[in-house]
Amino acid sequence: MFEKVLVANRGEIAIRVMRACRELGIRTVAVYSSADRRALHRLYADESYYIGKADARESYLNIDRIIEVAKKADVDAIHPGYGFLAENPEFAKRCEEEGIVFIGPSSDVIAKMGSKVMARKLMQEAGLPVVPGSPALEDVDSAFKWAEKIGYPVAIKASGGGGGIGITIVNSEDELEQAFYKSKKLGEKYFGDATVYIEKYLPKPRHIEFQVLADEHGNVIHLGERECSIQRRHQKLIEECPSPAVDDETREEMGKLVVKGTKYIGYTNAGTMEFLYQDGKFYFLEMNTRLQVEHTITELVTGIDIVKYQIKIAYGEELYHDQEDVVMRGHAIECRINAEDPIEFLPRSGRIVHYRSPGGIGVRVDSGVHMGYVIPKEYDPMISKLCVWGENRLEAIYRMRRALWEYVIVGVETNIPFHLAVMHNDAFVRGETHTKFVDEQDIREEVRTYMVKYHPIMKRLDEVFREEIKEEDIAVALALAEYQRYEEPRISTWKMHARLENVK
Repeated sequence: MFEKVLVANRGEIAIRVMRACRELGIRTVAVYSSADRRALHRLYADESYYIGKADARESYLNIDRIIEVAKKADVDAIHPGYGFLAENPEFAKRCEEEGIVFIGPSSDVIAKMGSKVMARKLMQEAGLPVVPGSPALEDVDSAFKWAEKIGYPVAIKASGGGGGIGITIVNSEDELEQAFYKSKKLGEKYFGDATVYIEKYLPKPRHIEFQVLADEHGNVIHLGERECSIQRRHQKLIEECPSPAVDDETREEMGKLVVKGTKYIGYTNAGTMEFLYQDGKFYFLEMNTRLQVEHTITELVTGIDIVKYQIKIAYGEELYHDQEDVVMRGHAIECRINAEDPIEFLPRSGRIVHYRSPGGIGVRVDSGVHMGYVIPKEYDPMISKLCVWGENRLEAIYRMRRALWEYVIVGVETNIPFHLAVMHNDAFVRGETHTKFVDEQDIREEVRTYMVKYHPIMKRLDEVFREEIKEEDIAVALALAEYQRYEEPRISTWKMHARLENVK
C-alpha cells in the first residue's frame, strides 16, 4: 500500500480523504493557501505545506507548485478530491510524467470525458441513450439548422462546461443567435474552449446519476443511483439515494448500460455518469471523472467506502465486490450546508463563533470547519455536508428535519432555513422533484418562516458567545438544549428570547 499521499484540495473533502488514508495506515500531506493557515485540513494531516496566496490560481490550481511539494514531501500518490484540479487532464498527465500515482482515471480518459461533445459521441457508440442534439457547432447557421431539426426549446451548451456555466436556454428562433455567442464566450472564459453544441431542452427532468467503480483489471460495478434534482442555478443542494423515481427493474437496466459505457472508454477508479430522466426515459448527460460531493449517501446506503476503494484501485488492487454484492439498504439524504443567504443564495463569509453539529443514530456530518474558523470569501462557501440514513425515505426525511434543528452555527448566515423548508414541503415529501423544483415551488415564504424560527436564536447566541461567558451562565446551554429538543419548536421565538435575556 502507499506510504504517503498528498491531498491536493481543502476543506471537508480533504478531511474525508485523509480519514480514509489514516484508516489504511497511510501518512498524509496537506497543502494550504494564505486563506487556510488555520484550516482544519492543514492541522489534520501529518505534514502540511504552504503553496501560495488565497487566489486559487496561485495555490490550489497551481500545478507546478503542487508537484514541487509532492516531490519535496516524497509522496507516492496524489488525491485531487473534487473541484480545483480533480478533472484537469494536464494535472493528471504531469503526475504520470513525474512518476506520482494520480488517484483517479488516466489523463487520456479525463480529457475525452471532459469534452461533452466527445462524451456524448462515445456513450452513443457504447449504446447509451443521449438527449437529442448536435455535434460541435461550426457556426451560428448550423445552430439554426439543428434547432429547427430538434424543435424548440433548446439549450446551447459549452462543450467544456460544468456547474451550469455555459448553458443558455433558447425558447425561440429570435433568441438563438445571441445565445450561441453567449455560450461560446462563457466557454472560452471559464474553460478555455469556445466549442458549443445544441441539445433538446427538457423542461422538468430529474437529475439522476450512477456511481461506478472500475479497477485496472477490467472489473466494473455500479453502486446504484442518486437523485440530485434539488438545485439552484444548476448547482446541487440536496441529494438522496436511492431515487424515489427509479424502480428495481429500471435500476438494473440502467446499471448494465452504465457498466457497459464505463468499460467501453477504458475507465478506471471511481466515477459518476449523470442522466436526465423525464417521462420514463433516461438520457446520458455527462460523466464526472472524479469523486462526487454526494458520494457520502451512496456509502450510507451500500456500506461501501468509495474513497478507500479509490486508493486501493490506484494502488493496483482488484475490486473485492461483485455486482451481486452491492445491496442498497434504506434511504439516505444529503443537505449541503453553505454560508449563504437562504433565499437569494448569495455567499457569506465570516468567523464561526460557535459550532455544534448534530448527532444521534443515522447522522453523518462531513465538515472542514471549527469554532473560530473564518470562512474565506475566495472559495466555495460550503460549511459541511449533513447526511442522514433511515430505514425508508420518510424516516430519512424526519431524521433530516431533526438534524437540521440540532445544527448550531453562530456567526455566519447559513442556508439551513432553506433545507428545513424543503424537508417540510409536501411535494418533496411525496418525491415529486425535478431540476426546476426550487423555482416552481417558490418556497421563499416557507424559507422566510424558518428564518424567523432559526436565525433569531442564532443571532442571540452570537451576542452571548461573543461575550465573556461566566461559569454560572449554564442557562445558555439549557436554553439551547431545549431549543434542540424539538423537531418543530414548540416554544415560540419570543419565549426563547426571554429565556436567553435572563442569561444577562
